[in-house]
Amino acid sequence: MKNKFLVLAINPGSTSTKVGLFNNDKVVFKKTIEHTAADLKPFPDIKDQYDFRLKAVIQTLEEENIDINTIDAFSGRGGSLEPCQGGTYLINDLMYSSAKEMKIVRHPSALGIVIAKNLGDRYNKPAFCVNPPDVDEFILEARITGVPGVYRESRIHALNQKEIAIRYAKKIGKNYKDLNLIVCHLGGGISIAAHKKGKMIDCNDIVGGDGPMTPTRCGFLPAKAVLKMCSNGKYTLDEVKAFIGKNGGLMAHLGTNDIREVHEMIDKGNLKAKVILDAMIYQIVKQVGAMYASLKGNCSAIILTGGIANDKYVVNKIKSYLKTMAKIVAMPGEFELEALAAGAVRVLLGVEKPVIYTGVPVFKSI
Repeated sequence: MKNKFLVLAINPGSTSTKVGLFNNDKVVFKKTIEHTAADLKPFPDIKDQYDFRLKAVIQTLEEENIDINTIDAFSGRGGSLEPCQGGTYLINDLMYSSAKEMKIVRHPSALGIVIAKNLGDRYNKPAFCVNPPDVDEFILEARITGVPGVYRESRIHALNQKEIAIRYAKKIGKNYKDLNLIVCHLGGGISIAAHKKGKMIDCNDIVGGDGPMTPTRCGFLPAKAVLKMCSNGKYTLDEVKAFIGKNGGLMAHLGTNDIREVHEMIDKGNLKAKVILDAMIYQIVKQVGAMYASLKGNCSAIILTGGIANDKYVVNKIKSYLKTMAKIVAMPGEFELEALAAGAVRVLLGVEKPVIYTGVPVFKSI
């Protein structure tokens, strides 16, 4: 029985397509294909970028002298799906059509499914999608708000969250499904999730403006303050939305989303910069506390990942707050390409069964 598999991982983003070839967990190559505004201008709709990005992926394989026929499987990022359970999906026609049409969310990540499926069909190889952004494993209590019909939604860095948790479990000789963990993905967006026995049962909404402020996002705001912002004429609705997604947090306060620049400000005596950075850290640890409560205090470890987990000041400050709560482990960076390949390999090796996408949301209403 074959125990080594070549998997091509494809992760389309807003201005790039990341591609990686893996021999099981060994990197053959990784490359970020940058797309300029001029490159993308000819495409009026995101879904129209498919041929352009596919050609870029194939050209990269040629440049790396990879015979595409030797690849055993293709694994794409995914998105624009109904809320679904976590796992490795064998891309079926329903998942493919949902991603291709982008009826739910219009984002380039959905093209990962489209590219992977088309390459799989062309070369008669399986195509996978691993823990897409639409993964929803919330417990019912985590969904309810104080307004009937308004529910909290699971919008998380699902792919990297799961991969980091799986890696940590393997590192300590345990199974991810046997552990309770809190994973803090610290980047431009910050997601802090409670992982209970292999399920992400609660997390802040990184799209909807929930949780701590981040380098680019405002995080939680009091509802009355938001209403005032929307009605006093100082900001347009689009400007308020921008605080939620790209112009809030450190960017709004300090004019930068780069932690290194914030430290330079602090070193030059900028007291405001220190207060704002410390406030962001404070909000992070408050969110960790909420997830700790959702696990009823039964937590094996708190894991810090994402780019900001490289920052010693941030990590040490978080540890100073949480040192009596649970073991704190820093695993910096993001491993999305690795996660796409690893999920496919687990299925190919028979370690994990593939999940079938049904198009039926895991939750609608009560």
